[in-house]
Amino acid sequence: MTKNLQTQSIGFLMLILMLLGHGQVQGQSAVTGKVVASDGSGGLPGVSILVEGTQTGVLTDGNGQYSIPTKNTDKLVFSYVGYVPQTITVGNRSEINVTLEADVKTLSEMVVVGYGTARKRDVTGAVSSVKAEDFNRGIINSPEQLLQGKVAGVNVVSASGEPGSNQSITIRGPGGVRTGSTPLFVIDGLALDNSGTGGAINPLNFLNPQDIESIDVLKDASATAIYGSRGANGVILITTKKGKSGTSSLTYSSSLGISTLARALPVFTADEFRKNVKEIGGALEDFGGNTDWQKEVMRTAYTQNHNLTLGGGADKLTYYASLGVQKQQGILKNSDLDRYTGRINVTQKFWEDRLVVDVNLNATQTKNKRPPIGSMLGGAIATNPTIPAYDADGEPSRYESGTNPLVTMALQKDILTNNRIIGSISPSLRILDGLVYKLNYGIDNSNSTRDLQSLSSTVPQQDGRLETINTYNTNSLIENYLTYTKEIGAHSFSALVGHSYQKIFLQGRSYSINKFPITNVEPIYNPGLGQELTLANNKPTGYALRNELQSFFSRVNYQYKDKYLVTATVRADGSSKFGANNKYGVFPSFALGWRLSEEDFLKTSSAVSNLKLRAGWGQTGNQEIPSKITQPLFTSQVSAGTSYPLTPTGPFPAGTTFSRLANPNIQWEVSTQSNIGLDFGFLNGALSGSIDYFNKVTSDILLEVIPSDPVQPAGSFWTNVADMQIRNQGLEMELNYRFVKPSGITYNVGGNITFIKNVVTNSPYSVIPSGSASGAGLTSATINGYISGEPIGTFFLREFTGFDEKGLSTFKDANGDGIVSDKDRVAMGTALPKMQYNFFGNVAYKGFDLNVNFNGVSGNKVYDNTENANFFKLRLSKSLNTTPAALEFPEESINNAAPVSSRYLKDGSFLRLNNMSLGYNINTTALGLSKWVSSARLSVTGQNLFLITSYDGYDPEVNTDRTINGITSYGIDYLSYPKARTVIFGLNVTF
Repeated sequence: MTKNLQTQSIGFLMLILMLLGHGQVQGQSAVTGKVVASDGSGGLPGVSILVEGTQTGVLTDGNGQYSIPTKNTDKLVFSYVGYVPQTITVGNRSEINVTLEADVKTLSEMVVVGYGTARKRDVTGAVSSVKAEDFNRGIINSPEQLLQGKVAGVNVVSASGEPGSNQSITIRGPGGVRTGSTPLFVIDGLALDNSGTGGAINPLNFLNPQDIESIDVLKDASATAIYGSRGANGVILITTKKGKSGTSSLTYSSSLGISTLARALPVFTADEFRKNVKEIGGALEDFGGNTDWQKEVMRTAYTQNHNLTLGGGADKLTYYASLGVQKQQGILKNSDLDRYTGRINVTQKFWEDRLVVDVNLNATQTKNKRPPIGSMLGGAIATNPTIPAYDADGEPSRYESGTNPLVTMALQKDILTNNRIIGSISPSLRILDGLVYKLNYGIDNSNSTRDLQSLSSTVPQQDGRLETINTYNTNSLIENYLTYTKEIGAHSFSALVGHSYQKIFLQGRSYSINKFPITNVEPIYNPGLGQELTLANNKPTGYALRNELQSFFSRVNYQYKDKYLVTATVRADGSSKFGANNKYGVFPSFALGWRLSEEDFLKTSSAVSNLKLRAGWGQTGNQEIPSKITQPLFTSQVSAGTSYPLTPTGPFPAGTTFSRLANPNIQWEVSTQSNIGLDFGFLNGALSGSIDYFNKVTSDILLEVIPSDPVQPAGSFWTNVADMQIRNQGLEMELNYRFVKPSGITYNVGGNITFIKNVVTNSPYSVIPSGSASGAGLTSATINGYISGEPIGTFFLREFTGFDEKGLSTFKDANGDGIVSDKDRVAMGTALPKMQYNFFGNVAYKGFDLNVNFNGVSGNKVYDNTENANFFKLRLSKSLNTTPAALEFPEESINNAAPVSSRYLKDGSFLRLNNMSLGYNINTTALGLSKWVSSARLSVTGQNLFLITSYDGYDPEVNTDRTINGITSYGIDYLSYPKARTVIFGLNVTF
C-alpha cells in the first residue's frame, strides 16, 4: 500500500465518523397490559418493554403485568430471551396484551451433522455450532482462526505470525504418532484434500471468511462416525452463505489494518553489547554503529480488505455472489499475502419444489511472497549491533566478516502462487412424502507454482539459483444417498443410506537452474540466463499419486414423545492405500439422548427450559499414511551407476535391492470414543451450556519401523504396532448467559474450559524420537519423544543441574551409572496443555456494541530452541549479540557450549486478549439515508492486544515443525515468525 492510499483510507473513515448522527423519538403516555407465552404457560416475568428510540423502559412483574408511560405515536419493543421480539405501535390504546412466540432459532437451532441437518435439541452426539455473528474478528485468513476459543475441546494454535501461515487445530487431543491431528474439513458437502497445495502457507486460505455462514464441529465418534475413516480427528463442517427469497441486497465492506511487532526480544543495544563483551573477556568487534536489527527487518504493516456481495431471490430462485480482495503485509519486510476470491451460490426449485438444485462455485488465487524468514530473524537477534545497517550510499552494508540480514533479505525470496477452484452441484428430489434422494458431485482443483530464488552476489559470495516447483491436485467426489423420515403418533424416525466415491490425483514436478549472472533481471523473470543446467546438479524431479476412497454409510434416528432419542450409524470405508487383506474398515456408532425437560416433572418448570442427557460410543478410522506403502519397492542394478524399478514378479536378477517389502496386512488405525454429556438451559434459556466427559482411545497405530530381524532386506517397513494405544481423556464445559435490560442494554457473557489428559500406553519402543533441534552443534539432537506412560509431545531431555568448577554445564546422572550421556534423558513435561480456557463478553446499547474474546492454556511447556542456539555466553564472547539470558549465570565459562537440555525448557502457559471490537450501527433513518442505505456500520477492532505469560520468547503459542521421519513434533520454538498487534478500522454498508 502506498502512503497516499493509506492517508486516503484513514481520511475516508474519519469523514464517515464526522457524519454520524443520532435521532431520537420522544413520547410519553400510560399503557398497561400483560405478556404471556404462546405455549399457554402463563405470564412471563422479566420481559423488557422499551419505548423505541428512548431509554424509557420497564420489566413485567411476576405475573407478566406491566405499566409504562407512552404517547400515541410511540412504538413499544417487547423482548425476552428465548422468544421472538415484537414491536407494536401504541396508537390510541391504553391496554396492550402481548403473546410472545418461542424463538425457533434459539430453542430449535439447526446444526449441520453430516449428510443433513438436525435440530440442536435432537442431537445426541457432541456437536458445537458457531454462527457468523459469533466468529472472531480481525485479520482472518482461514476458518480455524474464526473458531479459536469458541468451542470447548478444540485447540487452535496460531503457531506463527506470518500472513497465511498454517494453523494447528486439534479436537480432543492428538490421536496419532505420525499422522498429526488435523480434522476433516467439509465445505458445503465436499470433503477437502489439502495435500499438495504447495508451500508453507495454510491450504485453507482459499476460503473468504466473509462467505462463511456457520461452522459446525463434530467432536465425538457418535457424531463423526458417519465420515468413517475421515473422522478420527474430528470433523469441521463449513456452510457458506446462501441468498434469501423476497429480499435483494448489495453489501460493501472494507477494512484497513495496521500491524506492529507485539513483543521484541530483549537483545542488547550497541552500548550494552560493547560493555558486556568486554566484561566477560570476549573479543569485541566494534564497527562504531548503533543498530537495532529487529527494527531494521520489521515494519509497520498494512492490510486492506474489500468485499462486495450480492444476495436475494424470489420464491423459486435464490442467489448469493461475492468478490473479495485482501492484500496483507507481514511485519517482517518482504512478507506479503494477496488473496482474490469469487463465489456464486445458487438454489433453484422445480416441480412444485419437489426438485431442489444447489450449485456452489468458488475461485481463489493466493499469492504468497516470503523472505528468508529463518535467516532474517536469526540475523536480527544475533548480528553485532555495532555494525551500521546501511553504507554511505544508503545501501545495505556488506561485510566479509558477517552477514547483514538486510542483504540476505534482498538476495532471497520465495513466491508461491496458488489457483484453486471448488465447485459442486447437489440436486435433491422428493420422490415420495418423506423420501428424498440427493446427489452430491463436487470437484476441487488446485494448481500451484512455487519459485525459490537466490540472486548472485560477491559479498557474500554465492551463485544465483532458481528452483521452480509445480503442484497439481484434483479431488473429485460423487455421493448418492436416500433419506426417509416418518412420524407415527408419538414415534418419529429418519433413515439415511448412501454411497460415496472420492478420487484424489496429486502430481508434482520441479526443476532448477544454477549460476545466474549479476544483472538487474531476476532469474524468476528470465530462467534462460542460468548458466548451469546439468543432471548432476539440476536433475528434474517429479511424482504422481492416485488415491481412491469408496464408502457405504447409513444412519438411523429415532424419537419417542420428543424426549427419548436414539442414533445409530455405520460406515464401511475402502481405501486404495491399504493392501488386499484389509482394504475395508467398518466403523459403527451408537448414541442415546433423554430430554428430561420434556418429562412431566420438569415440563412446567419456569426455571428449567432445557435439560438433555446424552451418551454415545463409536469408532472412526485413520488412513492418513503415504500412498503405495503396502506395495514392494525394489531396484535392480542393471549396469554400473544405473538402477531401474522392477515389477513385483520374479525371478529377480542379481543385484536386486529392496527398499520396501510388500505388506498386504496393514489395516486401519482405529479410534474408539465414548462420550457422556449434559445440555442445559435455565431462566428461559438465558443461562445455557453443556458438560461433556470423553474417552478416546486410538489403537492399531500406524508407524514406519526398523525391523528387528537381522536378515530383513529392507531398512524399514510400515506396520500396525500391536497393543500400542494413545488415550485422550477429558472434561469439557461451556456456559453462556445473555440478558436484555429495560434500558435497552443487552449483554452476553460466557466461556468454555477443557481439561484433557493424553497418554501413550503399551509402546514396545523405549522412545520414538521427534522434534529435531536446530543450530550450530545441535543438529543431531532430539527434543520430543513418544514414551510409554507419557503424553504425546513429551520433552525427553537431560536435566540441567548447573555448572562445575570450570564453569561447564552439568547434568543429572538419571540412571546412576556414573556416566552422563544421552541415556540419562528423562521425561520432563509435555507441550500439550492440560487445560484450555476461553471466555468472552459483549454488550450493546442502541447503535453501539462492544465484543471481547480471551483465550489461554496452562499445564504445557515450550522448548526455546531459539535461545538454546543463540543466547549463551560463548556466543556473546565471539561478538554475536544475545539477550540478558546469556549472563544469567555469572559462574558460566565463556567456553561452555549449550547442548539440548532442560535449561531451555520453559512454561508455555498464557492468557491472551485475542480480539476486541467496538462497533456502531448508523441510524440511516435519522440521517435520511434509508431510501438508499438499509444499514451502515463502523467498527474498530484490536487483535492480540495483550498477552500475560512468563515465556520470554516472541510468543508462547508456537509449534515450529521439527518433524523427524514423519513423526510429529510439538512445542518447539525456533526462529518463529513473531506475532503482530493489530488495529483494524472497518466500514460495512448495505444498499
